[in-house]
Amino acid sequence: MRFLPTLAALLALCTAPLHAADNFLPGVKRIVFLGDSITHAGGYVENFDLYLFARHPERKFEVIDIGLSSETVSGLSEEGHAGGKFPRPDLHERLDRALPKTKPDLVFACYGMNDGIYLPFDEGRFAKFCDGMEWLHDKATAAGAQIIHLTPPTFHALDARPKPGPDGKPPTSMLGGYNEVLDRYSAWLLDQRAKGWRVIDIHGPMNAFIEKQRQTNPDFIFAKDGVHPNAEGHALIADQLIAGLVPGDVAWWQKFQADLAANPNGAELRKLIHDYVHVLGDAWLSDIGHKRPGVNPGLPLPEAQARAAELEGKIRVLVAELHL
Repeated sequence: MRFLPTLAALLALCTAPLHAADNFLPGVKRIVFLGDSITHAGGYVENFDLYLFARHPERKFEVIDIGLSSETVSGLSEEGHAGGKFPRPDLHERLDRALPKTKPDLVFACYGMNDGIYLPFDEGRFAKFCDGMEWLHDKATAAGAQIIHLTPPTFHALDARPKPGPDGKPPTSMLGGYNEVLDRYSAWLLDQRAKGWRVIDIHGPMNAFIEKQRQTNPDFIFAKDGVHPNAEGHALIADQLIAGLVPGDVAWWQKFQADLAANPNGAELRKLIHDYVHVLGDAWLSDIGHKRPGVNPGLPLPEAQARAAELEGKIRVLVAELHL
């Protein structure tokens, strides 16, 4: 089945200057994603990579996801983490290898979820997070890369919901507990825009979406454990990332995804993108090195790059054939 673009979609494609090769992320070819297990899972990275292949087929981007489960940018780890098997990995341990090896033109960094150690707000832990983010920003800039920070996703465990007040009325917010810590971490990141930082807000829109859903479904979640979003949660993160980069592409992206879902080859394209992101990411993680046990070592990097090139060829052919 082939899908023809609507007149509105054609007009948008023809009139939006940000879609020209020299206007969308100018000078950017290699994009590196840093973060914790949410980034390592890759869902939102895959959606973003799909957007790049579909919206900018004339460009040759290379997306490398080196998010690492349990990692912090603050360097903190709670006592007995992972049952006492290992402390949380610290980005400080690997960044000085990661940046020179991957040589990114652009870094996306998403930290915060682990940095408050799932405890009530504490000024000392908050300072460690702020110091870590400033250090990361400076390191990426010194390496010649652009950096865009993402605020952390929402923590929304059902057992952390605020309880009704003495009058029996529901709380003004259906999110509370540890998410209030992340509210403050996110607010600090957004404040850095005044210093010229590029920051895309994931936390606020995710808060708002969950709040709206819980008005009619109090048990709504993206994450069974409150932390790790499902596919819909990752899709929301990717939507915000794209909206933060090119607000005018939101309608196009929504239509593209709807058309892709209705296309019999849509699932195949998404599977190819998934394999492409993970074969590269796993290999790069091992090549850079880290101290987190239990991570898939992947293929040796040269083999992974060859496999990724094969997958990219298939992705480009399928994108061209879909006519979305």
